[in-house]
Amino acid sequence: MVSSTRSRLLSSLYQSVWRWHFYAGIIFAPFLIVLAVSGSVYLFKPQIEGYLYKEMLTVSEVGAAAMFADDIIAKTERAYPGTSITSVVISNDPRETIKLSANRDGVAKIMYADPYTGQIVGMMNSDKTFASFFKKMHSELVVGGTWGNRLVELAACWALILVVTGLYLWWPRNRFQIWGTMLPRFNKPGSRLFWRDLHAVPAFWLSLFIVILIVSGLPWSGILGGQIDRLANVTHTNYPKYAHSFMPGPESVTVTKDIAEDVPWASENLPVPESAVGGYMKLKVQEIKGIADKQNVAPPYTISLPRGERGVYTIATSHSRPGDDATLHVDQYSGAVLTDIRYDNYGLMAKGITMGIALHEGRLFGLANQLLGLITALGVILLAVSSFFMWRKRKPDGKLGAPPRVKDRRITVGVLVIMLVCGAIMPLVGLSIIVVVLLDWLIIRHIKPLRAWFSV
Repeated sequence: MVSSTRSRLLSSLYQSVWRWHFYAGIIFAPFLIVLAVSGSVYLFKPQIEGYLYKEMLTVSEVGAAAMFADDIIAKTERAYPGTSITSVVISNDPRETIKLSANRDGVAKIMYADPYTGQIVGMMNSDKTFASFFKKMHSELVVGGTWGNRLVELAACWALILVVTGLYLWWPRNRFQIWGTMLPRFNKPGSRLFWRDLHAVPAFWLSLFIVILIVSGLPWSGILGGQIDRLANVTHTNYPKYAHSFMPGPESVTVTKDIAEDVPWASENLPVPESAVGGYMKLKVQEIKGIADKQNVAPPYTISLPRGERGVYTIATSHSRPGDDATLHVDQYSGAVLTDIRYDNYGLMAKGITMGIALHEGRLFGLANQLLGLITALGVILLAVSSFFMWRKRKPDGKLGAPPRVKDRRITVGVLVIMLVCGAIMPLVGLSIIVVVLLDWLIIRHIKPLRAWFSV
């Protein structure tokens, strides 16, 4: 009797988890496919942009000596009236052009200059590049703006729940066997069993990589990302409260990401100090380059120019290995290094997130990292496609084909409580659960056709 009761409870629990897994999958699978496609393309940004923009990114002939950055900036601003250069990327590769970020008649531009002649060899709108297009698709879907970013965060958070609930559904409950658990069965192509194994088995093997890929992307999210940043600051696991050479820390509300480019995640919200005005001549970019080299900042790095008479030069790099991360604020008149934050200064949490971001972008360990990310992204697409065919094989006519509602109220409430706990950790998930429950109670249950369609 006890065994029979336990068996019914486990069966009800399985059914309830399956129902949540089904609805989450059918709603968010399209979004996850878009994220997987855009992410897998963005992984190979260096190779693809190197091919697409080869004439802009490399020089046709290496000269005897490169021009100073200040001369290139001055020549560019004279040649293109209405242009104001905001940053310059310093590289140690003699074959590369100089990348300039510019504001041209109110439009953000990227300009590429031959370092030996100062001639502009290419120009693009900042939001029209290959990388920016796929980055926007990956971070804001096709909707764009805040709503798009929130949809991405919601889909990513539900993807975590899909992985956890999927592993529970995959877990062998009777006698363990290799086929159908560790290896897919191909003896009945096109059958529901065939699509089930193409869904469950790869999901098991890729589950850890999918979780890592999702979690490493969450620091960029609008709501949960802000919570992660606040947690890192409160627990002092981000960076030292302030690293200043000789003056008190700034009280400015301006943060580094507002005034500089290529800033590492851990330094994005670092307060920006002010330059001390007092009869000094503004330093040249070439002198700031000398300071960066003296401070052992590994190229390539970006020098963002000061904004206003109290603005600072910002030297930042997040281009390559996480260990090379650096964020320096330099007084534009005296050259004093007001802020100097390196990877070694990061707290434990910031170091972990920085490594995760590099892994997410495919630059932590080179081509192998890119290929691992690609395999994981293709796996996500396979899971979504196989789940569609699996659903079509079992879907009855005139109904959605959702797993039937569990009659045991204890199980229903228990699983809902667990889901709400997940929602407390991931606010958008919690909000979506509340919306779904209210729709169910207030609308679906009271309209017979809807009740039949959703198997309520």
